[in-house]
Amino acid sequence: MTENGGALSIFETEQAASFKDVQLIPGVGGNIAERADGLQWFAIQTRSRHEKRIHVDLQEKGVHAYVPLNVKRHRWSDRCKIVDTPLFPGYVFVKIAPDAQSRVPVLRTSGVISFLGVRGVGVPIPEKEIAAIRAVLREETAVPHPFLELGQRVRICGGSLDGIEGILTSMDGNKSLVVSVQVIQKSVAVRISGYTVVPV
Repeated sequence: MTENGGALSIFETEQAASFKDVQLIPGVGGNIAERADGLQWFAIQTRSRHEKRIHVDLQEKGVHAYVPLNVKRHRWSDRCKIVDTPLFPGYVFVKIAPDAQSRVPVLRTSGVISFLGVRGVGVPIPEKEIAAIRAVLREETAVPHPFLELGQRVRICGGSLDGIEGILTSMDGNKSLVVSVQVIQKSVAVRISGYTVVPV
């Protein structure tokens, strides 16, 4: 549970659920899976508030999709409701073969605007960036963070985030690690007090 009364979770296809238990290997970042099946991650831009509907539609088409969710508790005087909204509004990640034929069913999904990249073809996202987002979202202290590109890059050694790399920063006096997805210019931060970090 975060300080603002919310927690973060992952909304993903059933086929991807087992990935949560995969241990990240320092210096590898999950690229073994990418080489084995020939699939690559891409970001697609979507209409506002269509991310979860698009995820369901893609799942029904057999497309491996991933939408990180920000789960918050909203309290009223008479009730409490859990509301989950996309961590990165307007974006859905898909893992497909890097060819035109594989992009067709995605682009024909209602609410999808385009692939992010030159002329809408799409730019592959490194497997380690998606793996890092998945890993930090398991931490209850993870929160959305403004995108960062500059700063000291470090790697966590030991613990549940072993091998995760990101930008070391500070929020309210607490050390935080910011993990970014370059293609969509979005980041998420997780507090790393108590972790050992080393420069990359």
